[in-house]
Amino acid sequence: MEKTLEVKGMTCGHCKMSVEGALNELEGVNSAEVDLKEDKVMVNYDESKVSIEEMESAIEEQGYDVV
Repeated sequence: MEKTLEVKGMTCGHCKMSVEGALNELEGVNSAEVDLKEDKVMVNYDESKVSIEEMESAIEEQGYDVV
């Protein structure tokens, strides 16, 4: 399953690495790709193992806002 999340506050390579790293640590996330210009994160995941809420929490724990 694929989902695009809108995330505010990401401005640099460190932001990109923080968000992608946090998501990739979650069981069930196959891949996460940040697009800094569009303020979006494209996530490919197994919905039977991880929820949208868990992914949003992982992003928010890094200090960014999911819209």
